Amino acid sequence: MGPFSEDKQFERASAIKRLLDTNPQLDELTRAMWENKLRNLAMNETTYNYRVKHIYSKMSKKGFIDYGNPI
Repeated sequence: MGPFSEDKQFERASAIKRLLDTNPQLDELTRAMWENKLRNLAMNETTYNYRVKHIYSKMSKKGFIDYGNPI
């Protein structure tokens, strides 16, 4: 996740819309998942930054790097 970009979000929305429009055979659950992703794209910087902070604030370095066990 990088800095907010209106152009990038528009590209993402266009890609999802294209996927939905060109794949009428998608099963119900898959279609619903992509429609939900499309509806929930952050279309402003405030919402985007809130979501990034919310996601990353729940992560900890524990599990990624363990300095307590020397090799």
